[in-house]
Amino acid sequence: MHITETERRVLCDAAREAFGADSTVFLFGFRIDDSRRGGDIDLLVETDKTGQAAILEAQIRFLAKVKLALGEQKIDVLVDYPDRKSRPEILRIARASGNSQQICA
Repeated sequence: MHITETERRVLCDAAREAFGADSTVFLFGFRIDDSRRGGDIDLLVETDKTGQAAILEAQIRFLAKVKLALGEQKIDVLVDYPDRKSRPEILRIARASGNSQQICA
């Protein structure tokens, strides 16, 4: 996994603040493969928070806090939550064993 301990801590703290203490964050994509360099920070956040408006607000708060702390960089965030109306395939792919790494719980 190639994110720094500082990045990991910022991501976890921001997720807990925005999505709740029980949120879980997974890193997926290029950043889980140490042999690759660069790439976006691709995250899957699982939360017990419900309601599409509340999820959107939490996602914006999360990204604002992360960008203030880490500076401008490409961060993609997928959010999975209990009352989601549809489950896009990308959520399964992002969560699949071997495709992601839990960075905080």
